[in-house]
Amino acid sequence: MTNRSLVAVDGLTVAFPAGPGAGDGLVRAVDGLSFTLPPGGSLGIVGESGSGKSTAAYALLGLHRGTGAHVTGSVTVAGHDVTAAGEAELRRLRGGAAAMVFQDPLSSLDPYQAVGDQIAEVYRVHRKDASRRAARARATEVLDRVGIPDAARRARSRPHEFSGGMRQRALIAMALACEPRLLVADEPTTALDVTVQAQILGLLRELRAETGMGLILVTHDLGVAAGSVDELLVMKDGRAVEHAPVHEVLDAPRETYTRDLLAAVPRVNVRREGIRTPTGDDTVLLEAAGLRREFGRGKRAVTAVDGVSLTVRAGETVGVVGESGSGKTTLGRMLVRLLEPTGGELRYRGRDIGGLKERELRSFRSELQMVFQDPVSSLNPRRSIGESIADPLRAAGKLGEAQITARVRELLERVGLDPGSYHRYPHEFSGGQRQRVGIARALAPEPKLIVCDEPVSALDVTTQAQVVRLLGELQRDLGLALVFIAHDLAVVRQVSDRLIVMRGGKIVEEGPADAVYERPRHAYTQGLLAAVPVPEAPRGPAADTARRSPAA
Repeated sequence: MTNRSLVAVDGLTVAFPAGPGAGDGLVRAVDGLSFTLPPGGSLGIVGESGSGKSTAAYALLGLHRGTGAHVTGSVTVAGHDVTAAGEAELRRLRGGAAAMVFQDPLSSLDPYQAVGDQIAEVYRVHRKDASRRAARARATEVLDRVGIPDAARRARSRPHEFSGGMRQRALIAMALACEPRLLVADEPTTALDVTVQAQILGLLRELRAETGMGLILVTHDLGVAAGSVDELLVMKDGRAVEHAPVHEVLDAPRETYTRDLLAAVPRVNVRREGIRTPTGDDTVLLEAAGLRREFGRGKRAVTAVDGVSLTVRAGETVGVVGESGSGKTTLGRMLVRLLEPTGGELRYRGRDIGGLKERELRSFRSELQMVFQDPVSSLNPRRSIGESIADPLRAAGKLGEAQITARVRELLERVGLDPGSYHRYPHEFSGGQRQRVGIARALAPEPKLIVCDEPVSALDVTTQAQVVRLLGELQRDLGLALVFIAHDLAVVRQVSDRLIVMRGGKIVEEGPADAVYERPRHAYTQGLLAAVPVPEAPRGPAADTARRSPAA
């Protein structure tokens, strides 16, 4: 350790009580972690969910205080001994010398307070002599710096009036308000589409170059880390398994775990394995013609989907990609009639279902199912997973309770979960396991077509690969047709036979997946593909300039 380090971590251990039924011991989320970061340096902390990445990041700012966590070891940040600091010193550190950007900006911002007021409040806490006017001016200044258009006006907006990318920029602006020496970014791009993700990462590089601040980037995406940091620290089960310059880790990883992480990263330039082979059944299951959906009325009406036409055949996968706001999710919900179209036609097996009322739709519900993006909000936290999976079976009214229970246990096993977990609740499962529960529920009524809406967007790369592999196996075994909606073009390529690219509610390009990926015709598609991060370290002087600040 050196006194010149911006961050010095030595033997950090963070343990939590095991909880009821798990014994009286402690669970070590971080176990003996040590690393340093020089002034102006940048470090990526990567690993699977549960590896301890975020727990370690929180410890840098003393955010485990008051949570029941047992923290030992030494953490020094910008000259502050975090583990020994009192509350007053920690308040000076947080937002002043060091700041954090959290994964979910919507839950990190006060929904009732204007964004500019929230930034101004942070500024006045650390600049005691600042007037309200000066704080508001500073809020506008940093919002403008992070690329919020018409910053003075948007400073008066509340978080729900910002897009996901703009909210993330607002959080970065708040973190920058007091010119910190260290920025800790915890999965800052996880739920963003590729172009907004590229903008946020570019912004972080620019800010480092201008201010000389250090950066610790926590991410499960090695492609995101590759072009953003100087060094990588790979974590597994709370421990550091590899720590080296980014090009060494990516080019010649020493540890098997690191090699497995790299192998699990989907590549946008790699063709899908096992393209669907003709089965003799080329039935058109679902057909949309001129599908349209508007929200609101009159001059305030917003057209989310504007004249979309597509077909989905038995056993094929149609990928749907586009930026946030392109209409992907609205289209998916209309295809399974969770939203009623305001125009156009929607036919299932030749039957017009676009205008059917709920009672008339019941006979189709079993054949058209959906897997939602967020399994946490789509599962009832007060009901066991077994009960949630059983719901569509009970609604069909064709099986007795014993048969339903047996079917649910069979489904749990089919998606790779323990059938004995029938009576467990959603909070007792990891993100990937909850997504498997969502898939099991969609499979319960034996559908012919499943719409998957961003089913892997919040999962780490190895869990993503497992869920994608599971969907492929189910499709082959059960003859399912899939509509796979995602903003991650690399993931979509691994599953799709055909691809649809949406922008502004319209289809701008479509065709066989490999043809669109390898020979995109539309400039928008070309831009999306160019923005996809790759798990390869940049080379040459330009790459060094992009990653490093003058102080590095």
